[in-house]
Amino acid sequence: MRPKSEGLIQIYTGNGKGKTTAALGMAVRAAAQGIKVAIVYFDKGGSHYSERKILSERFGGEIDFWATGLDRIDPVTKRFRFGVTQEDRAEAGRGLGIVREIFRKGEQGLVILDEINTTVSLGMLDEADALDVISAKPEKVELVLTGRNAPDSFRNLAQLVTEMNLAEHYFYHGVPAREGFDY
Repeated sequence: MRPKSEGLIQIYTGNGKGKTTAALGMAVRAAAQGIKVAIVYFDKGGSHYSERKILSERFGGEIDFWATGLDRIDPVTKRFRFGVTQEDRAEAGRGLGIVREIFRKGEQGLVILDEINTTVSLGMLDEADALDVISAKPEKVELVLTGRNAPDSFRNLAQLVTEMNLAEHYFYHGVPAREGFDY
């Protein structure tokens, strides 16, 4: 029997930098081949994520995206806001609803759920609810899940799991997040 070669589930996880960047690279590659792409950003509200500008200006119709979540980057200090609020949970649920609708319409060949792993691990989404949606993925849709702490239940469904490992990071030496490089 030939191994499954389409409609795979891929995970980019770990404490290292580059999970979203890897998924965005795949989105550009897919769009170049005429594959429609949907990206649902979980826990990445706000308008300062630089890739969204180019996605909307140059890839509209090829790469569609939805941003959910509250803004976690302070515009002045560029520091990340930790902690989970009820509003964070509501926004995560809204994101899951968007994914359900994307799957229902069936227009995209690649769907990226950016930061869904982290959203589940922080308790903004119930793991079982997220797993139900992931399991309902149309057969031929390629699905990419990003974020730290990918749950074992997600890993068990995936055909590819990449761990981004942190060896060194300028953040720990006082360098704040940098526009165009980190967001």
